Amino acid sequence: MTFVKTRLLIEKMAAGETAEIRLSGGEPLENVPESVAELGHEVLGIEHEPDTAEPGIHRIRVRKR
Repeated sequence: MTFVKTRLLIEKMAAGETAEIRLSGGEPLENVPESVAELGHEVLGIEHEPDTAEPGIHRIRVRKR
């Protein structure tokens, strides 16, 4: 479900725009960046959010091509 929401977001973006997506660890963190890259978009970075109320949250930044 997380990738579906990410894909819908990317579809609404113009080429060259960037977005930041928050992901929980585990499967979403493994699958979403890989799937975004497979669609031909660029994963600019993945960062852990250490100071959140929810442990294991990461942010990925993507650029639509």
